[in-house]
Amino acid sequence: MKNVMQKIPKAIKKVDAKKYSLLIVFGFLSAISIQQKTGVEYLLGGFLMTCILLIILYRDILRYKPSYLKNYNMLVLLGFMIVSTLLIGRFFEYLLTNLARGLGSIPLKSTLFGIPIPAGAMLVTLLFDFHTAIVFSFIVSLLSGLWLNDAMYPFYAFVGSLTAAFSVIRCKKRSAILRGGFYVGIANAITAGILLLFAGEFISVVAAPSVVFALLSGLSVIAIVSVILPILEYMFKVTTDISLLELLDLEQPLMKNLMIAAPGTYHHSVIVGNLVESAAETIGVNPLLARVSAYYHDIGKIKMPEYFVENQSGSLSKHDKLTPHMSSMIIASHVKEGVEFARQYKLPEPLIDIIQQHHGTGLMAYFYQKAKVQEGENRPTEEEYRYPGPKPQTRITALVMMADAVEAASRVLHDVTPARIAALVDRIINHIFLDGQLDECELTLKDISEIKRRFSYILTGILHKRIDYPGFDFNAETNQAAEGNNEKGINGEKQLVPQNNDSINKKPATTDQNRFPKNSE
Repeated sequence: MKNVMQKIPKAIKKVDAKKYSLLIVFGFLSAISIQQKTGVEYLLGGFLMTCILLIILYRDILRYKPSYLKNYNMLVLLGFMIVSTLLIGRFFEYLLTNLARGLGSIPLKSTLFGIPIPAGAMLVTLLFDFHTAIVFSFIVSLLSGLWLNDAMYPFYAFVGSLTAAFSVIRCKKRSAILRGGFYVGIANAITAGILLLFAGEFISVVAAPSVVFALLSGLSVIAIVSVILPILEYMFKVTTDISLLELLDLEQPLMKNLMIAAPGTYHHSVIVGNLVESAAETIGVNPLLARVSAYYHDIGKIKMPEYFVENQSGSLSKHDKLTPHMSSMIIASHVKEGVEFARQYKLPEPLIDIIQQHHGTGLMAYFYQKAKVQEGENRPTEEEYRYPGPKPQTRITALVMMADAVEAASRVLHDVTPARIAALVDRIINHIFLDGQLDECELTLKDISEIKRRFSYILTGILHKRIDYPGFDFNAETNQAAEGNNEKGINGEKQLVPQNNDSINKKPATTDQNRFPKNSE
């Protein structure tokens, strides 16, 4: 134990040293990117300035976005974005300056307004978040002013970068990049006019070309972001809202397979998606990621769909001829199969984590209770009938876990009323909480209360009653068929869903924390 405790500080120091070495490398590359003159003094001065700015960025991430520090790829990507934005800016400066010299009628000063520095901020917003994009914009704007030796240019670059970041905060389609580029062009033209007014050149030969170049910079931003974004998504395995939206396309191979092979599971996943998206907006997590993860969380059921009650078309259950332990192994296997399918079809890493964690280490209560009855004195242990885990590590995973359980349990409600739905939601989520499944995520009690409220509202809308049609008695035939099945003891759904919801169906206020009604998976 003592040796382990001695190794922990060394491991922490090793990780920090790795991050600071990354900072030094990108500080050096950034210093080279802003050099206008050769010499050791210029290089050393640029290196120290860039290191100070990068340390500010690092401390900001440490304070507000510590999750990025756990992902080495994201730190490399952020450093790469700083250096590449500066290099792209220098390339456009060279290109536009030579164009002006070739034409001879364009003032060289005007070409500076055509440099597409805001493209970096737009990419950072799409790949990271808006907060990181603000600090990124501040750093890149200062560095661009150093290389251009222009005290007013950082203001121009910062305003354009902020506009670019704001324009794609809720970007859901690649076409939104076009709108963002248009906003950048307008903002740059206005800022250019203000700077020219401040410099006393608003009415001069420099004014018109400067505004034109500022407007055209928006087109450059559109072109750069449209080309580079898919490359960065692929190289660094980053999941953006745009790529998530593409996964909702029903033409996706996995979605098609799920609809055909396991239609009941697909319908269940859609309802879970509605639940988590509504709750995600309330607790402040990405609703699109929540919805997509809900759609894909049960893709492992494609392998053996007939073993899950929502896909059983007949009255007989596959589990009738199996031992409870074998049944539990088959049910639990859909998590492993789902992870394998996700990796095979190259789904983003956050979705794979959610698929793996959406049952946590939950107990398959139905088969556990069945085993206790069958085995008598040789009582089985709960560990044998629990999912392998791990427990949910993020709030979105916890949302999917709760919505999954609530939606499945809602199928056994009779004579549905808002009070009974609320009692069911409260009971299921309380069970998950008391079972310790939410211990490793960052959900607060306030979040859980909001989730219950949203789940109850959505389920009440889904399970609403309708008026009886005159001249038709649909319930008569349904009840007659159900009585026949009950007499034969072959009701497939009842064999997989434990009959422990009487307290909800009869008395909404009564709860039983010792039994877990969700076991169709």
